[in-house]
Amino acid sequence: MRKIKKGDDVIVIAGKDKGRRGTVLRVVDDARVLVENINIARKHLKANPQVGEPGGIVDKAMPIQVSNVALYNPQKDGPDRVGFKILEDGRKVRVFKSNGEVVDV
Repeated sequence: MRKIKKGDDVIVIAGKDKGRRGTVLRVVDDARVLVENINIARKHLKANPQVGEPGGIVDKAMPIQVSNVALYNPQKDGPDRVGFKILEDGRKVRVFKSNGEVVDV
């Protein structure tokens, strides 16, 4: 089970976008995630007239290291660490370390 999943609300805790908040669009691999409107790079595209694609400069979200993001805790109104807990019914869920609140509903 991963600590950060697709659809999670995260805060960047290190790097050029430190302090910004976004939603995880995709988990690229164990070490990288793609967060909307975070780590934007300008990409130069060559036109392809056969397909009808225009050329130009576009903004593209690039993956960011998982260690540079933390899950957003609405109760704390800030980033928080994540741990795991097994409930009485046998389910394994993610919990916030600061207050023990369950992340997965």
